[in-house]
Amino acid sequence: MTRFIHDKFAKDYLEELLKNYGEFKASEKVSGEIKEIDVLFTPFQQQNSNLQILGLLGRFAENPALIEPFRNPASTDEICDCILKLLEVKALLRREAKANKTKLQDSEIPQLWVLTPTVSETRLSSFGTIQKSGWLSGVHFLPDALRTAIVGIHQLPQIPETLWLRLLGRGNVQSQAIIELQALPLNHPYQQATLELVYNLRENLRVNQELETDDRELVMRLEPLYQRDREQAKQEGRQEGRQEGRQEGRREGEQDLIVRLLNRRLGEINQSLIEQIQGLSIEQLENLGEALLDFSNVADLEAWLNPQ
Repeated sequence: MTRFIHDKFAKDYLEELLKNYGEFKASEKVSGEIKEIDVLFTPFQQQNSNLQILGLLGRFAENPALIEPFRNPASTDEICDCILKLLEVKALLRREAKANKTKLQDSEIPQLWVLTPTVSETRLSSFGTIQKSGWLSGVHFLPDALRTAIVGIHQLPQIPETLWLRLLGRGNVQSQAIIELQALPLNHPYQQATLELVYNLRENLRVNQELETDDRELVMRLEPLYQRDREQAKQEGRQEGRQEGRQEGRREGEQDLIVRLLNRRLGEINQSLIEQIQGLSIEQLENLGEALLDFSNVADLEAWLNPQ
């Protein structure tokens, strides 16, 4: 169960970071026996220098990329399956080029990046990987014809350039990356959006009764950060309220906070529910702020709103 939660987080997270730099396709089906590519990314023709802000992940995205993130260590068979997906994509591109009477350029064929939280030296040796000059430790390349690299997230150096990949690690690696994410400047273009995705991951894990040790520790690690941000959002709402007209401004601040928290927890709520929330008093909004921590779906919100 939790594997699917982490899979969704990884795809949403990568889309949030890369969507402004190229065409992003998640869960793309390929021909042959039904298989799904986790992420197929094609950069815009005009290169965007802002990719540098994503460090090593941005370097992956400079060219067409097939990205396969794993929550658990990728097995030999799983890595082979990823390579098979890449070959099927390449074959599809060749057929399209032939139909269009054009020549498929090497630069149009994606590079496969297998992101695994850990990987053994024995497994790397079995694929004949090498460390290429100019690349950070932890990035292991297969022979050039396979256009594939295995990224051992636990082996990446703890530097800003690897932060956006280490957030997809697990255990202490991911926890340290979250601390570094929280410490980024408030005006960093990806800090707040990424934190919201991480908090949403926390909420989805909290409702699961059978968590692994790493997931329980992750939820505990995120709890104080989540509560701090919630209180900060309240303070911002109150300050905005004083600036806009005391009581009414405060109410609007509380409304914005509640809607943000509900969207985080339940997904995007519809306009009719938002209008009901906007009709609540400050006291009711504060009560809703406490009650929503126990909501697991939109029906819980609707049931709470009905008697108000």
